Amino acid sequence: MRIRGAVLDRPGVLPPYETTRPLDIVELELDPPRETEVLVRIEAAGICHSDLSVVDGNRERPLPMLLGHEAAGTVVEVGAAIRDLHAGQRVVAAFLPRCGDCAACHTEGRLPCSVGSRANGEGVLMEGGRRLHLGAESVSHHLGVSGFADYAVMDRRSLVPVGDDVPPDIAAVLGCAVLTGGGAVLNAGRPVAGQTVAVVGLGGVGMAALLVAASLDDITVIGIDANPDKVRLAHELGAHRALTPEQVGAEGLKADLVVECAGVVAAFELAVGITAPGGRTVTVGLPAPTAEARISPLGIVADAREIIGSYLGSAVPARDIPFYEGLWREGRLPLEKLITARIPLDDINRGLDALAHGDAVRQIIEFPEASA
Repeated sequence: MRIRGAVLDRPGVLPPYETTRPLDIVELELDPPRETEVLVRIEAAGICHSDLSVVDGNRERPLPMLLGHEAAGTVVEVGAAIRDLHAGQRVVAAFLPRCGDCAACHTEGRLPCSVGSRANGEGVLMEGGRRLHLGAESVSHHLGVSGFADYAVMDRRSLVPVGDDVPPDIAAVLGCAVLTGGGAVLNAGRPVAGQTVAVVGLGGVGMAALLVAASLDDITVIGIDANPDKVRLAHELGAHRALTPEQVGAEGLKADLVVECAGVVAAFELAVGITAPGGRTVTVGLPAPTAEARISPLGIVADAREIIGSYLGSAVPARDIPFYEGLWREGRLPLEKLITARIPLDDINRGLDALAHGDAVRQIIEFPEASA
């Protein structure tokens, strides 16, 4: 079938993206789903820093590639071997599929699935190969999703069903921002009553971490970002305090759990520096591969502090997405407040600029219903 999507065919493109236009909106051919795969009509897709890191060359991926990894939509067709999904059902894409059999899959989310990670790195689906074609050329899948298109074929293990009452934009952010940010707090950080949680870097993932922390009982939540607008938004989202890095330094702030979501060295160093004795620093940001940080090993040992890396929030999507869905339904997780803009696919390069400038928390690409 013919679909319309955003394809990157060259690495290391620099801003302004509205001028350099790294993502081309093109028509592609999409193969039908194989036995364990699902055809999904994409309804909403979020623009995330993990997309931007492929565009700017910080994450090397096989090109050309149809980008987009935070998405939700409706099942159109299922492969012959699938019995637990049906046409018309709303699903969330999880950008790290889990095979369920490898050693990493038996760590309760602490380690990313080795089979899924290998497929993601190669730009193929879990069963191997590509289902996207641009003329005679095959196009790689982005993290098993390729959600910047009106339709996608994904492996069943990349999808988690949600209720029909979950709007597409809310469903989309469940699959990346909330899984990653919320999981950094709950799965990796594991705060207990009476503690203070600080979140450094208030983009989509950081704000989701802040929202999840704020949903907990007897937890003091602090948001930290260099952007004054995001500091103000953090207050609106339930932070007890919201500060700039300069204000943090002036106060000598300390927190029991510090979650770093910015993906830059200065933010990581700040997060480690404000972690209280006996506390945990959880880092989910993805800096450039060449980035190096300076920390004091003595401070880690003498204060009995931990530094924890958490990919996808140490999540098991099939377990965690329904949990966050329940919090949203109960009114304890107002994810609508994460969404700062809704744009059409044709404006995606302008959306990359807003993301790179730090002007957006989460921009959602909306896809009008189209006939296959």
